[in-house]
Amino acid sequence: MAQQETDQQDIDVLPVDDEGFVIDTENCEERERIHRERGTSRPITVVGNPVLHKECKDVTAFDESLAQLVDDMFASQRTAEGVGLAANQIGVDLKVFVYDCPDDEGVRHVGVVCNPVLEELPAVRRVLDDSNEGCLSVPTAYASLARPDYAVVRGQDVKGNPITVRGTGYFARCLQHETDHLYGYLYIDRLSKRERKDALKQMEAGTPRYPVVAND
Repeated sequence: MAQQETDQQDIDVLPVDDEGFVIDTENCEERERIHRERGTSRPITVVGNPVLHKECKDVTAFDESLAQLVDDMFASQRTAEGVGLAANQIGVDLKVFVYDCPDDEGVRHVGVVCNPVLEELPAVRRVLDDSNEGCLSVPTAYASLARPDYAVVRGQDVKGNPITVRGTGYFARCLQHETDHLYGYLYIDRLSKRERKDALKQMEAGTPRYPVVAND
């Protein structure tokens, strides 16, 4: 029992560096495995589902129910072969996302953020990257979307402790993408009408590689 409690604490409370940012690059494989093996994979909600198109509720109870949700999210993320997953993507109206994402240097980052708030970057840090972006809730579709190549997100961990996460490159895109989800925005909402229409056509023509919730 004592060892189990230690393991739980180790994966839920991350250390911080000298600048106050969480260190989410250590023991990634083990932390992700523990979450995933305790969780149950759920199907992914897709564009058109109402839960994806409104701001989610704040997390106020940092309890066993939240811990189980996070485990289920890691399991669902692995099934869908994603690098990030927001709670509303499995139909849950709460501001929490998980990630298992490399940055542009190939360094793996694994973690959880509740009640995320994206920090506004000063102009000198706003270098845009217009790489392709995709979304598990818009399966088989991709489009170029300019986003800053550096991001800082403030929020809370599963225990309710305040945390700050930063990312560069692909990981910065992930942090912005998942925070957007929890405020009711899909990446296609940031595209032009023509680009959005093209992405939806790609989705219609493709076949998801993971279970999805059909919209009524």
